[in-house]
Amino acid sequence: MAALPKQMVWASAKVFRNTFRVPKLELGKRVGKDVYFDLSIQSGKSAILPNKITPTLGINQDFLGVTLFANQGDKVHISVKNTIDQTTTLHWHGMKLPAKADGGPHQPIAPNQTWQTKFDIIQSAATLWYHSHQLHKTAKQVYHGLAGLFIIGDDESKKLNLPSEYGVDDLPVIIQDRDFKRNGSFAYLGSMMDSMRGMKGNTVLVNGVVNPVLKAKKSLLRLRLLNGSNARTYHLSFNDNRMFAIIGSDGGLLEHSIKANTLRLAPAERVEILMDVSDGGHPMLQHTAVQESSMGGMGMMNGMMGGEQDMDIFQIDASSALKSTSNLPKTLVKHNNPQQSLVSKQRRLVLQMQMGPRMMFGGNAFSINGKTMDINRIDEVVKAGSTEIWHLENTSMMAHPLHIHNVQFKVIARKGGVKGHELGFKDVVLVHPRERVSVIMKFPEFRDATTPYMYHCHILEHEDRGMMGQFVVI
Repeated sequence: MAALPKQMVWASAKVFRNTFRVPKLELGKRVGKDVYFDLSIQSGKSAILPNKITPTLGINQDFLGVTLFANQGDKVHISVKNTIDQTTTLHWHGMKLPAKADGGPHQPIAPNQTWQTKFDIIQSAATLWYHSHQLHKTAKQVYHGLAGLFIIGDDESKKLNLPSEYGVDDLPVIIQDRDFKRNGSFAYLGSMMDSMRGMKGNTVLVNGVVNPVLKAKKSLLRLRLLNGSNARTYHLSFNDNRMFAIIGSDGGLLEHSIKANTLRLAPAERVEILMDVSDGGHPMLQHTAVQESSMGGMGMMNGMMGGEQDMDIFQIDASSALKSTSNLPKTLVKHNNPQQSLVSKQRRLVLQMQMGPRMMFGGNAFSINGKTMDINRIDEVVKAGSTEIWHLENTSMMAHPLHIHNVQFKVIARKGGVKGHELGFKDVVLVHPRERVSVIMKFPEFRDATTPYMYHCHILEHEDRGMMGQFVVI
């Protein structure tokens, strides 16, 4: 068993007061391997700011979604009732599943209608999530709360004796930034720049709470970090510079834990970390501003496009933490990596921004391979079970997190090499300006010649404005 370095006992200059909120864990109704979930997309009112009420959207609660849990080998049956006054969807982000069950733009749920879907859990333990994927409306609906975690468990991960008591030492951390109007309601797309760069707010929420403090109950904590923000990439570290162990990425556990004191988390990425708080300290997770855009000598515009600032995310109070009986193993799980010798096709996706009137006035200014999203056009055709390499090239002035539905890929080439949580299986990868990133993936054996999956930028405003394409698997 590997151990993290002992930390200095440390006192924080800043103390957060709000209680860290853990989303309700929903296990569904189980009959053998069949698990039944009843979900309600609903509107609500949330006390996020002092003395203000914020109109919000949620799934089975006022704001955000309950945490769903199922095991590898389960067949999940999900009933989604839409009780709000707009058409929406629920997409199972990171899940390998049939196209008709994906919950993307081709599975809309009209107001007062119910969508029934089912699929088998065929992948290993992982921290996935689910969120709205309504065509041209995804960004606003997610911003108002239509997102939650979907955790998968399996027998192999249980043998590792990792922290696994949900809400005690196994904790969801959904990080989102928001802006508010004076009356407490969300402020969304207040300027042209919000639409161009993606919506970035000045207030950070964790699981829907501003300035939360987690009262640690155990000395070894497993944090399931999700960047649920529309556009901001976070550069995370603790303010006492303490080390932690990275143990998981989008698609599940890594092969080996990695010691680190910083990590980058792009929109829609997930990272699992283990941290030792046996020192009884009060560490603060922070975001350090790093400019992500690259606009040459256009310094003023560069700053505007970035919209970055240092932010405190949440604090941990470990003064009452009890000694943990869980492990921090060095070796985790063995990966079944896609083999380059079996690659049958290579594809090139070029991520582009079109400057000019279309960019300035709200048109579809973002594209892939020169084409903006058309729900009636199939862009790529993939063979079921095949192994492919996709080369992702960014010719624009901004970094774009590219997400591919229905697969977990491995990053095999990028500037500076592949490191950290990118050594694991991924379904989102950040592509910097003027950068080319190559990923390899094996497609599951689902076939549907008429119902497509998506690939798109996960800056949600970019997705809504055209940076999305479609592929079918035959």
